[in-house]
Amino acid sequence: PGVDDDGNGYVDDVYGYNFSDDGAVTWDLAGDTGHGTHVAGTIAAVNNNGIGVSGVAGGSGIGDGVRIISTQIFSGDSGNSVTPTARAAEYAADRGAVILQCSWGLPSGTVPNDNSFKNGYYSAQYVAFKYFAQKKNHPALDGGLVIFAAGNEGYSSSSYPGAYTDYISVTATAPDGLPAYYTNYGPGCNVAAPGGEYYRDAYTHYQDTGCVLSTMPGNQYGYMQGTSMACPHVSGVAALVVSYCGGPGFTNEMLKEKLLNGANSKAVPASYKVGKLVDALGVLTYGSDEAPSQVTDLT
Repeated sequence: PGVDDDGNGYVDDVYGYNFSDDGAVTWDLAGDTGHGTHVAGTIAAVNNNGIGVSGVAGGSGIGDGVRIISTQIFSGDSGNSVTPTARAAEYAADRGAVILQCSWGLPSGTVPNDNSFKNGYYSAQYVAFKYFAQKKNHPALDGGLVIFAAGNEGYSSSSYPGAYTDYISVTATAPDGLPAYYTNYGPGCNVAAPGGEYYRDAYTHYQDTGCVLSTMPGNQYGYMQGTSMACPHVSGVAALVVSYCGGPGFTNEMLKEKLLNGANSKAVPASYKVGKLVDALGVLTYGSDEAPSQVTDLT
């Protein structure tokens, strides 16, 4: 601890880096909620081990699951700001990441349009995300894909940065399959995924079992709701696609096309304006004229 062992300019970046505090990744400061750990579990928790939850791309525990880098931009009571966020995206790109999973966003209405995001106060973020998207630093994918949470304010458009044309913005569905009460919707929103929803029982007590269950710090599990919880479902499916289709000639635009066009258009009525529902099988088989293999073993 306290030494830059690999000489890359970042001290103690074993699993990633805390760009908010400029140090090792933390999870136990006053104000920490376990948000990032929860998101990570939805993507990468090991499958079929009889413990906790299964991540969308968690694999079987023998090195066949997705690999993630934690680029921390929230720490304790401190929120993200432009420079740490930009540095985090560049760090991920330089270390071979191909999917930038972003369960955060600016308050809805802060940025009015793409031009304002690109050329205004948040332009450094735009430059960093463009760098990530254009970086060719992994043989599985030509470029990178940026995926954001759409926002939790019930606003009639996606929040930025997710609303930017080149990125994917993820809305949230509730356990009944309809849009969650809090999700943003409308322009800039691209695809929906399960985000969970608290509900009231007959005694008007709020119940959390309608929310998303995932990993928490300290070898615990817990429920959360939000487009932050929906976003990693899409990032996990994107990781599955890269593992299945990735290689020379497979581009970030091809990945984006599969994610959006392979989603289920019948699951959520279009009138809700939250996008199609992410569908792992539909995405993996999109563009193929071959039927999926028959399921012969459910163990």
